[in-house]
Amino acid sequence: MTTMLLTPRFAHARRAALAIACAIFGACARPATTSPAPDRATYDVVIENGRLVDGTGNPWTWGDVGIRGDRIVAVTPRGALHAANARQRVDARGHVVAPGFIDIQNHSWDPVLWKDGRVVSMVTQGVTSVILGEATTPAPSNDRVEELEVIARMEPSRAELQRSFRGEHGFGNWLDAIGRHPNSVNAGSYLGAATVRAYAAGQSAGPATAAQLDTMRTVVRNAMRDGAFGISSALIYPPGSYAGTAELIEMAKAMAPYHGAYITHMRSEDDSLFPAMDEAFRIAREGGVQLDIYHLKASMRRNWSKAARAVAKIDSARAAGLDVGATMYPYPFSGNNLGECFPDWAAENGKLFDNLRDSTTRARILREMADPAGAPLCQVEGPTAYMIADLRKPENVKYEGKLLSDIAVGMGKPWPEAIVALVLTEDRDPSKINFSMSEDNVRMQIRQPWVVIGTDAGGVDPDSAKNVVHPRAYGTYPRILGRYVREQKLFTLEDAVRKMSGAVAARLGLRDRGLLREGMFADVVVFDDATIIDLATPEKPHQISRGVEQLFVNGVQVLRDGRHTGATPGRVLRRPGAA
Repeated sequence: MTTMLLTPRFAHARRAALAIACAIFGACARPATTSPAPDRATYDVVIENGRLVDGTGNPWTWGDVGIRGDRIVAVTPRGALHAANARQRVDARGHVVAPGFIDIQNHSWDPVLWKDGRVVSMVTQGVTSVILGEATTPAPSNDRVEELEVIARMEPSRAELQRSFRGEHGFGNWLDAIGRHPNSVNAGSYLGAATVRAYAAGQSAGPATAAQLDTMRTVVRNAMRDGAFGISSALIYPPGSYAGTAELIEMAKAMAPYHGAYITHMRSEDDSLFPAMDEAFRIAREGGVQLDIYHLKASMRRNWSKAARAVAKIDSARAAGLDVGATMYPYPFSGNNLGECFPDWAAENGKLFDNLRDSTTRARILREMADPAGAPLCQVEGPTAYMIADLRKPENVKYEGKLLSDIAVGMGKPWPEAIVALVLTEDRDPSKINFSMSEDNVRMQIRQPWVVIGTDAGGVDPDSAKNVVHPRAYGTYPRILGRYVREQKLFTLEDAVRKMSGAVAARLGLRDRGLLREGMFADVVVFDDATIIDLATPEKPHQISRGVEQLFVNGVQVLRDGRHTGATPGRVLRRPGAA
């Protein structure tokens, strides 16, 4: 190759000739710039005049957002898209435009698989993606898992689905089934550690055998290849509580090459909070994986003083190099099932109902439930701390939404016997709301930079729902934006949005959602930060929050002026890099 050296005079002449040629023929490309002019082709949607909060935590800016197909293709200064062709325009004047919220702890199992995939209570909060998987998952399935899932009690169509989740790619088959169902939100999942244990060992207690550990490793590897975001445990509920630390470390090691995360409802959130945290740290450290702690809390009044030390332990672990974070919901009351009031051994080998019906065994269960010196169950806070929910039998409907103390009086029984009566007559494990947390601790913990937001709830429709649910199912994100940001100024709007979107996507490893950026999937929420607020309460939970007005999922409008459009553009989410 020959290189021609030009003198300054000839170089100047050549540049002039090239400029004339470009002007005549338009054949020369413009030099690259750092701020390209917005594409003037037609957009499907232009959202203009809004305050853009991009999900990174950066200060808001005035701007416009252009959507084409399922992607954000333009994020520009305000007015830059005013003259662009658009099939639909949304004037976001006076409103915030942000990435759709990603719920890292969601329980919309049935809605996204086979029931009402509109998940109205979620989308009206601004949720565009839900991540399932705490403790258990329907997949992969085998005879032992189907016993845990109680397939015999399922409706025929649901039971047929459950049986399709068997085999090497059972987890992937479950995700595929979610993808075939019409949903208004995107959905993905962790792999339930209790399901892994049930697959290999059923509902028996005790350490796993070598053969069972081999099975568990295989189940974990297959699910990770199918797109699980990691492994999720809930170590206070049988059979998940039967798993030892060493077993969970082996699961984490099997997951580590696929870069999944270990997320856990720890073995204790009360009297043994610090040993439970140490166990979680050890599992992540020896397993070589990221750690997230579900709904960080110090539960029961006598443990409230531990909250600050729990935060300090996480800060210390991070300073030592452990990648650990936590999730929270913005309420000083939690929710789970009545079965938490029973000692763990009562459910071994799936024999809970048999044990409750046996008079001798039931007497032992009742004795331990009420023993003030025993393991912390529901006796610590007492029956005034629990509201009972999700009762379905006609004879129990009158107790729906009442405190356990009042139900016991109505039945004329001590509260442990009232619990047993409810569980047996329902022939299932009803829900309860637990008033056992400190609002001051919630406010202190939720401000931590490594905390992200999850509802710990499922999506419901207020037009058809009858049973009491935790108000977080309707109000988690608006409560943060309205009460903690606008009213209490606990943290900034930008940081709140980061905790709901970009920071969650980062914990999940999602590279194409969670930010207002060109090239990202068009999951976008428009809300009025001057009015947004939660309205749901424990006594009146089925109240849609106020302030979320427009919502787009994969570029399709799911909320228009606060009302569901009926659209179901949701897609399955899989861990990046899944086979």
